[in-house]
Formats: sequence, C-alpha cells, structure tokens
Amino acid sequence: MSEMTKKINSIPDFIVGIGGSAGGLKAYTTLLSSLPSNINMAFVLIAHMSPTNKSMLADILSGKTNMPVIQASEGMLIQANHVYVIPPNANLFIDNHAFKVVSPRTLNQGRHMQVDYFLTSLAEAMETRAIGIILSGGDGDGTEGCKFIKSKGGKTFAQDLSADDDSMPLHAQASGCVDFVLPPDKISDELVKIAARSTQKGVALDG
Repeated sequence: MSEMTKKINSIPDFIVGIGGSAGGLKAYTTLLSSLPSNINMAFVLIAHMSPTNKSMLADILSGKTNMPVIQASEGMLIQANHVYVIPPNANLFIDNHAFKVVSPRTLNQGRHMQVDYFLTSLAEAMETRAIGIILSGGDGDGTEGCKFIKSKGGKTFAQDLSADDDSMPLHAQASGCVDFVLPPDKISDELVKIAARSTQKGVALDG
C-alpha cells in the first residue's frame, strides 16, 4: 500500500469531540471501553486540566481501549480509530484533518472555553460528520460548540444524570442543541449505530 493510500485510508468518517471536567475520567473510561476499536471514527478528549501540571490522561486511558491514545500535537494528522487528548495549557483546533495547538491557552472572562473552541473548529472542518459529546463537568463550556455542530448538521450528545457533576451536560441540554441524553455506555451504542450506517456493506465492527 502506498503512503498516499495509507493517508487517505487513515482519515476517519467522523471526528468525535468529547468535553468534560470534574468527574469526567469515569465517564471517559466507560465511553471508550464500550467502543469497538475499528469504528472508523477519531476521538478527541478536551478536558479541563491544570495548565502547570503534566497530563497523565493519555497514559491512564490507554489501558481502557484497544485504540492508540495519544496527546495531540501541532500538525499531527487525525487518524481513524485513534484517541487524542488535549495538551495542558493549550487550546486545540482542527486544520485540514490535522491539529493546530495554541499555547498558552486563553480564558474568556475567566471561563474555560477549550471545549467550545475545539467543537466549533470541528464543526467547520467536518460539518455533518462532526459529533460533539458533553460529559461530566462544571461550568457551561461546550454548549456553544454543540450549537455550532448542530447548525452544520452534525450530531450532539450529553451525559444524563449519571454524571458526577452535571453542570456541563445540563447547560448543553438547556440550550436545545443536544440530540441524545444518555449514560456513557449508551452513547457508545449510538456511536456504533452511526458508524454502521456509514460503513460499507459487509464490513462488520468488532465487539
């Protein structure tokens, strides 16, 4: 297989942006451990974290899924069946199926905006093949990004009352921009259905 063919084949059918904060780790692990490893989606975790500490999130999540889990970096190509984690003290964007990292990150009037920034760029890049998920966390980050995904024809999810901190998912739900309100393992089930509808006939997803 040529390098060009490999690059084309590595582009995911969908890119899934996942936002979370307090209580998010449990939700991330449940979601990822429930997914097949050949779903032909890419997953990008945008977590609120300390700007001064080294992130161990990629290391922790690598034991919860058979997909590679990598900390995103500037210019990195977004590949199918991979999980990416935002770097500390950064805002993350998509530019032509690759990551753009802006560091140090900025706050808007003291508010976290990492999830909104990423989901908005995801909607611009993927349009109907953008998926936004808001999991456990405080504040309202992610709502504006989900609105933008909906405006482009993508799909949006929010965690139900299983969230340890339901502020972020409830804020998104209240905006009217959320398609599905589910626990993380049921979100995985819906993602599998979305992937199956776009997968070539006869190619099965693993269990």
